[in-house]
Amino acid sequence: MADGLNIPGVSDKYKTNDLVESLMEVERIPLKREESNLETYKKQQDAWRGVNQKMSSLRDSVKSLYSFENPFSNRLSSSSEEYAVTADAGREAEFGSFKIEVLQPAASDRFLSEEIDSDMQVAPGKYTYSVGEKKIDFNWKGGKLNDFVTALNRRGNDTIKASLIGVSANKKSLLIESLRTGAENRLVFEKQALDFAKKTGMISSAKSETTTLKYSSLSAKTPETKDEIHQENIPAISKNNVKARGNDITIEPRGGFELDFPSLIRKSSSGKIEFSFTEKKVQDITEENVQLPKESLELPAPLSVTYEGISVFNNPSDSTLPPAQEQQEQKSKPVEISSSQVFFIKDSDGNEKPVDSKYFTKDSNGKTKVSVSLSDFPNAQSLVVRNSNTGKEISMTDPLCFDEKKSLGFEPKNAISTAQDAKLKYEGITISRPTNDIDDIVPNVTLHVHEKTEKPANIKIEPDTESAKDAIITFVGKYNQAVAEMNILSINKPEIVSELDYLSSDEQDKAYERLGMFQGEFTLTNGKSSLQQIVSSNYRFSDDASVTMLSQIGVSTNASGGARGYSPSQMRGYLEVDEKKLDESLKSNLNQIKNLFGYDSDGDLVIDDGIGYKIDRQLTSWVQSGGIISSKTNSLETQIKNSNSKITRLQTQLDRKEAELKRKYANMEGTLNSLESQQSTMQNFSNQNNGRNR
Repeated sequence: MADGLNIPGVSDKYKTNDLVESLMEVERIPLKREESNLETYKKQQDAWRGVNQKMSSLRDSVKSLYSFENPFSNRLSSSSEEYAVTADAGREAEFGSFKIEVLQPAASDRFLSEEIDSDMQVAPGKYTYSVGEKKIDFNWKGGKLNDFVTALNRRGNDTIKASLIGVSANKKSLLIESLRTGAENRLVFEKQALDFAKKTGMISSAKSETTTLKYSSLSAKTPETKDEIHQENIPAISKNNVKARGNDITIEPRGGFELDFPSLIRKSSSGKIEFSFTEKKVQDITEENVQLPKESLELPAPLSVTYEGISVFNNPSDSTLPPAQEQQEQKSKPVEISSSQVFFIKDSDGNEKPVDSKYFTKDSNGKTKVSVSLSDFPNAQSLVVRNSNTGKEISMTDPLCFDEKKSLGFEPKNAISTAQDAKLKYEGITISRPTNDIDDIVPNVTLHVHEKTEKPANIKIEPDTESAKDAIITFVGKYNQAVAEMNILSINKPEIVSELDYLSSDEQDKAYERLGMFQGEFTLTNGKSSLQQIVSSNYRFSDDASVTMLSQIGVSTNASGGARGYSPSQMRGYLEVDEKKLDESLKSNLNQIKNLFGYDSDGDLVIDDGIGYKIDRQLTSWVQSGGIISSKTNSLETQIKNSNSKITRLQTQLDRKEAELKRKYANMEGTLNSLESQQSTMQNFSNQNNGRNR
């Protein structure tokens, strides 16, 4: 390229690019200042969001300390025989212990077939299975045993389940089980299901054995009278007041009898007794037994005196006693007796238990059917019928006794378990339930029955002090984190960060970047002061309260009991926990500590005071929508938007300015190049002329 040739922006002979860049650096100062402001706004916004996160976490922590689900109301349950029975205690369960003896757990029918071929084909037909009131009914087109099991399970839901157990390479056993426990939830096979169960050797035919307890004066015994109040004119219970005709038995007022159960029924675990009865009112025998007095108590006639033809008579004696006949009637007339309890089961030790209404069902004819499982009455020996009433007559059918397992016409051949209710003893009372999860024996306690107990289990309900301790320690940790964040943002001292030894190196570096960011921000310093005042205040929730401050339970700025004097960490408001003191306080003053964090001061059943309540209210004003932090971040968001707009505008102006400068300096460079070219031409022309003159 010739020395005199210059292309603007390429050769940059006159350094115009550097000149333009120098001029633009000056022009960019407002832009850089605004970009720095924007970065500051964003960091401040992130800092406020960090404060919001710390305060929200602290708020959640204190809410859990005084809300309905506070840990101070948690209960722990333990069982001395956990293999057999465990318990879950609700928040309203009373502290203490009680004994439970498991006589038998609830079980379901689980029937196993004999060995069958793995490739067995299940015949088509309508297969019906029922468990209690639930029925599984489906049409099977025929096919492999595996497919049949799959089809049955698909329809069984929570009622029945089938599974195949491999016995050998070519043999399997079919297990069909009820998924519902309880004596009333027996597994019943019907239609093709019954034939299939018999074919696979799961069940076999069983002859139903039913025995009628026929009443006769020879076989029946007269039961004890057992009146609560003895009355001379009321006859004792007697079988002479019982009449039998055909299958009906009439028990007149003050009649009764006792019939022993057959030995086969007594020995059976599934023995049952059923009968029906009606009641009707008759003339009360107390009206017939009123005895009129044989003697009457009479007062003597009044005396008189006569003198000289004038007689003076005394007035009759005035007595507050009723007439003699009325006195005797009141003394002799018996009191009517009315009782709804007529039927009892007597055990081999002579103890009687009433057959209560849970065994009764009424039919459309007004008769009441009684159906009693003798397994509910251990060692049942006899049926006692005692009509203690003086004005009621009972008519009943002859009781029928039978083995419930054989009443369907079949019995399992390989029963893994049979349907039965759970039976427990609580406070000496035998209780039966159809399930192993029982929540209606002990208030607010659910018992879980697993096995029969070898000895009575001791169930303890105790306060869950460990969860309360964890919640308090969590609160202290969240409180310190919130205070630390406020200290970092409001104080420009490196030791603020260095003394927080729980921070990682990366967290410390970020904390140093935020150090003193809001120095002079009074909302932060005031907020920290308010929190410190709340946790150090006295809360006397009752006149006899002995725990009214956090420091009394081992939570304070000097809980560790260090040397007295100035401590920067303590002066900054961080709390410490003396775990030993806290454990002792929770053990002895759990309810008072609960009130310390939240209590009702005006009796309206709404918590309105306490450390937790006050911190919650204080922090709500910060973190709620439209609160202090929201206002700060929204204000910064507006500044960020304005700053972005200003940066865009300045950038546009700078681009325009730079383009203009480049254009002007390019023109200038072109002009200079042109002038140089003309100068060079003129110089050459002059040189040529000088050469000719020589």
